[in-house]
Amino acid sequence: MPAPARESAHPAMRASSLLQLMWLASPALPIGGFSYSEGLESAVDSARVATEKDACEWLLDQLELSLARSDLATVAQAIPAWQCAHAKRIGQLNAWVLQTRESSELRAQTEQMGRSLLEWLRNHTTATAPQIALLASLQPTYPLAFALAASSTGAPLRDCLLAYAFGWAENMVQAAIKSVPLGQSAGQRILSKLAAQIPCAVDHALALPDDARQAFSPMLAILSAQHELQYSRLFRS
Repeated sequence: MPAPARESAHPAMRASSLLQLMWLASPALPIGGFSYSEGLESAVDSARVATEKDACEWLLDQLELSLARSDLATVAQAIPAWQCAHAKRIGQLNAWVLQTRESSELRAQTEQMGRSLLEWLRNHTTATAPQIALLASLQPTYPLAFALAASSTGAPLRDCLLAYAFGWAENMVQAAIKSVPLGQSAGQRILSKLAAQIPCAVDHALALPDDARQAFSPMLAILSAQHELQYSRLFRS
């Protein structure tokens, strides 16, 4: 009799973890991710991105060259730090994110989304009071706030990173649909290609040591800085 009880509890725990990750990855999470294009709108304005193919290649490059080597790698290291209450390590990772944002818009984005997710955490039972207090003391960035929210789900580390990456992909595809502009079917084709590459990006991020983590994307930084002065725009970055 005890064995069946354990078997029934295990799928329930997996389902709970999965639902929490889906919640964190959802564009409906009130943290403002939908309002940013991360330089894509500037790329459209400068005619670097004008078609579905352009947008798909741009986002695949951003996934591989930027997200996998910076945010995903940071989240991969921050989740274990939250789980073992390593406050110094958490502070170091948060400072690294702030220091490596290459434009004022990109820094403002991670700070705004970090603060918004912190407020979300205050209204849920996902994080403890000491964890929330530590995050609030850090000028929280989005990767560190997400890592805290994900750290208590009980989900495997790889699954947490898959959720982070897919949430990013959904927001960026919506930005492409609005700014290029593209139709919904084109957006779904792009999302399908991103989803196929996300597991490789996550595995790369999981394998990165501290000295290999980096956020060097010169053209993205230039376009982000240009976006700050762009005459007409839909997005905040």
